[in-house]
Amino acid sequence: MVSYFFKRLPKHIGIIPDGNRRWAEAQGMTKEKGYFFGLDPGIRLYELCLALGIPELTFYGFTVDNTKRPSYQRDAFRKACVEAVKRLSQRDAALLVVGNTSSPQFPPELLPYTQKRTVFGKGSVKVNFLVNYGWKWDLEHLAQGFSALPSADISRVDLIIRWGGRRRLSGFLPIQSIYADFYVIDDYWPDFKDEHLYQALSWYQEQDITLGG
Repeated sequence: MVSYFFKRLPKHIGIIPDGNRRWAEAQGMTKEKGYFFGLDPGIRLYELCLALGIPELTFYGFTVDNTKRPSYQRDAFRKACVEAVKRLSQRDAALLVVGNTSSPQFPPELLPYTQKRTVFGKGSVKVNFLVNYGWKWDLEHLAQGFSALPSADISRVDLIIRWGGRRRLSGFLPIQSIYADFYVIDDYWPDFKDEHLYQALSWYQEQDITLGG
């Protein structure tokens, strides 16, 4: 078994949990079934980050563009986001949901989490969920200053990890991710393993963090 030692850990990790639909099809299921199987990996990753002392996580739930998918898929990923927040509300976390709440695609169950960060337990890990998030929607507020951004309470991202093999950010927090390192895992999100996070953190040790300096 490989052991890991981390001299430097990111303060904020962005999670793009891609590959749910492809995973479901590979298992002989219909596409929308994959979202449910992405719930346990999210909780496990949170537990690992809590143990490591990583203070902030942002999960990419679904985007405005994702709502163009068939209604049965939309219903599935909306329910998965609601369930994920519900599960984490029973943990040691400070939750914030960011997304376009004026759209009917936004799950009404999550509205209470959009007004301010809601603390559960000691609030040891800040956990942000991007739900019905759109980069254009976020940035259209920028003319009024950074503090006017709907995502202004989310800090700068140090490391973004994407599952599912795609090499793109898909509009993930364009302001906060400006200096983020980007690590891609080919496995689909429902196949999450602890080793995925540890490998990403090992790779992060080797990056030269200059922030443009």
